[in-house]
This record gives sequence, structure tokens and C-alpha cells, in this order.
Amino acid sequence: MQKKDIKWDELGFGYQPTDFRFEARWKDGEWSEGQLTDNPNIELTEAACVFHYAQCCFEGLKAYETVNGDIVTFRPDQNATRMSKSATRLEMPPFPEDKFVKAVEAVVRANASWVPPFGTGATMYIRPVMIGSGPQIGVAPAHEFIFRIFVMPVGAYFKGAVKPLKLQVADYDRAAPRGTGDIKAGLNYAMSLHPTMEAHRAGYAENIYLDPATRTYVEETGGANILFVNKEGKLIVPKSDTILPSITRRSLVTVAKDILGLEVEERTVRFDEIKDMAECALCGTAAVLAPVGMIHSEAGDIYLPSGMDEMGPICKKLRETLTGIQMGEIEGPAGWVHKIEL
Repeated sequence: MQKKDIKWDELGFGYQPTDFRFEARWKDGEWSEGQLTDNPNIELTEAACVFHYAQCCFEGLKAYETVNGDIVTFRPDQNATRMSKSATRLEMPPFPEDKFVKAVEAVVRANASWVPPFGTGATMYIRPVMIGSGPQIGVAPAHEFIFRIFVMPVGAYFKGAVKPLKLQVADYDRAAPRGTGDIKAGLNYAMSLHPTMEAHRAGYAENIYLDPATRTYVEETGGANILFVNKEGKLIVPKSDTILPSITRRSLVTVAKDILGLEVEERTVRFDEIKDMAECALCGTAAVLAPVGMIHSEAGDIYLPSGMDEMGPICKKLRETLTGIQMGEIEGPAGWVHKIEL
């Protein structure tokens, strides 16, 4: 298989149309079989529910070329399950989880020449998305839906992702108690756009959001979960019903406990505890694990002891181990690495 002629090591994290995408449609109470298409465009009525009532959910996962030349994805069954939960919460018909995985396989296989070569630092990002496509003017769910998966080669989500980031505490709330913070709904990200751009204009990479009820506890950032390492070397993972259940975060917890033998504590984390932490990092599919060096708040700036020059030692080991599993260099738990048969 001939790879595309791309400067893989110069890729950013942005959209690039590839050769094929998968699309299925829901109408009259059932999903179509779905098929690959080379058309990157979707034609919609002006009354499509997604335009008016934000009936949309999505997922994010990646494909990799491993050290031995295989093309694999990482835990796609978990994305299928999470998307099913998101769809149900938004009154959308869940796409069957087994067909979700098969559709991911089909799209990656059809675009195999776009999967970055092993060792380039680039990956193939996979974006499944579902929208309410049917016309709906009254406040109600749509009666027709589109499920689509498209892919693209990408570089790091944060430029210089292994260099520590500067964050600020947001003045805004990310999600309401008993709201939609625990699903991957497009509306959650729409409300984060203004706070994120404010953070960028102020010189910060991202926002940390605190719990909306008391603004006491750490939740997550606009686009990733957050975790800490305390001075005793314990991994501290914030826990909340309004945090998106990141597949990367859950995988890192397993890596920490079962592979690296670290002590892990999943609990609510007060913001005033951060000053006593040794390391901090953002985690998610796109970023994998990106270190945090400083957090700005009205009470003052917090500088993590790990510094602004490099990732802390425990976060570095976590990142290297997880990416090693994904790239086939390290043996991981059964079922995590899903091979695409070409």
C-alpha cells in the first residue's frame, strides 16, 4: 500500500478531507445499512433539527500504524457505547454498537493510505457524528437522522503537546448539575467556545471549569479531562457526575494501577488542593496526555513543581506507556488494540 505524499511530521490538528467516509440514515423507525461515500458534503433542509435545537452528538478516536506495520484502533467498542449513551440522552436513535465498530473498520480500511507511518508522531483521527437531519420547527426531536464517520491525518492537538501548558480558571460553568456534562453532545462544546477564546486571548491554552453548584471542586477543561499526581506519587483523578467519562482517562487509570503499580484515587478534588500537587495534565483522545505547568485564578497563580519546561516524571511514564500500547510496542490489556484487517 502506497502512503499519501504528506509531510507527516508537519501536520497540525485540523480537518483534511480524505477519500471515503461512512454514512447511514435513520428514517421510518430504522437505520439504513449505510455505505461508504466519496462525497464530503451533507445536504440538509434549512429546518433540520440540528440547526435549531442542537440535536447532535459525536465521538473521537484514532487509528495508528504499529511498530510491525499493522493498522489498529484503540478501544472502539468504548466509543460505540458512549455514543449510544449520548444519543439516548438526546432522544436520538442509538447506532448499533457492533455496526459502529464495523463502520470504523470500513472507513479506516478505505483510507489506509492516509494513516500516518509509524514513528512520525502523527495519527489518523476518526470522527463519528450523528445529527438530527429531519425538519423540526417545534421544540421536539427530529424524525430523521444522519450518522457519519470521517477521518483525517493529524498531528498534536496542542502545539508542542509535551511542553507544559498554562491554564486559567473559567468564570463560566461548563455543565449544569444533572445536565449533559457526562455525554459528548455538541451543545456542551458550543457553550465552551467563548470562554476558550477568552482564555486564548489572555494567553492561556485552556480553561479549568469548577463545579457549577459550589465552584469548589475541579471538573475538567473545555476539551479534555484533567488529572493530578500528588507529592507521594499517587494519581489523583477528579470524579463528578458532570465530567465526560473519557476513554483515555479510564485507560490511564488502568495503566497506572495494573501496569505501573501506582496508587490511584478517584474522588472529588478541591481546587485549593492543586497548590499541593506535584504534577497536572490534561488527557483525552486528541491530546493523549498534555502536561500543565501553571494555573491562573483570581486567588493567584499556581505553578506546579514539575515546572514549565517538561512533563513530570509520572505523567511522562503514563503517556509513554499508553502510547506504547497503542503503537504496539508494549503489551496492553486484552481487547484494547483493535486490528483493522486490510
